[in-house]
Amino acid sequence: MKVKTSPIRLTASDRLFYSLINIFLVMLFFVIAVPLWSTVTLSFRPNDFIGTNFEGMFLAPWKWSNAAYKALLGNNGFIIAFANSLKIIFFGVATALFFTIPLAYSLSIKTLPGRAVLVIIILIPHMFDVGIIPSFLMVKNLGLIDKLAAVFLPTAVSTYNVLIMKGFFEGIPVELKESARIDGASELYLLMRIIIPLSKPIILTIGLFYGVTFWNDFFHPMLYLNSNHLMPLPILLRNILIASGMNEFVEVNAFGEAPVQSIKAASVFLAAIPMIIAYPFIQKYFSKGTLLGSIKG
Repeated sequence: MKVKTSPIRLTASDRLFYSLINIFLVMLFFVIAVPLWSTVTLSFRPNDFIGTNFEGMFLAPWKWSNAAYKALLGNNGFIIAFANSLKIIFFGVATALFFTIPLAYSLSIKTLPGRAVLVIIILIPHMFDVGIIPSFLMVKNLGLIDKLAAVFLPTAVSTYNVLIMKGFFEGIPVELKESARIDGASELYLLMRIIIPLSKPIILTIGLFYGVTFWNDFFHPMLYLNSNHLMPLPILLRNILIASGMNEFVEVNAFGEAPVQSIKAASVFLAAIPMIIAYPFIQKYFSKGTLLGSIKG
């Protein structure tokens, strides 16, 4: 038997509220879309273009030029920097999840001896930053200076991400864990065969958090890396901006005949491609993992 449901009637205040929300979302769309479109069109702008930036945004596609992308992709420095960033994000996310998952699972076990003390120990460095000099000395004493591991290893564990994942693990039914323990499963077996397969949303969400952090990290490579062949993409983009600010012909000579503004826009767009590709595959898990992981802290 089907029960007929009457549609919800909106009051005048409800219509006004939803109208304001829609207007806000449309404004937010333009705030995001206009600079993005401006960057894309600027990256394809030909060297002989004469006009304002606003006119360049509506330049016909058949008048676009891919000289900036050819200059970047044909430059060994850009390829090396892009490869270094890919290495950092791959090994960084793998290392971060390798440490974060067991730590979060251990803290989610309420019968763990000293659980409260461990939580406090984890929260202390999150609340009180030790500073740049102690961090640099620690990395130096570990022999990580001028190594890519110096970028992701010291920041491999985020307290915020650990607590979110801990809350997700606590939301998994206790009966499921207890039944596996009764059957003789060890904690490692329980984690690998039961917890992790059920935790795909939070693992992918936290992996995205770590990936964005490592991909956009600028300060740590600048602090710990000295060799040019180890510089990641954010450092190269900084060098392009600094060099073009001093003399625009420096970048034109280094990257080809493309205009320097197009080279900067193309480099920004290329730097965003990995995140643009990864996000649609993780987006369906993103909200679910974040909300479920924040129910308990």
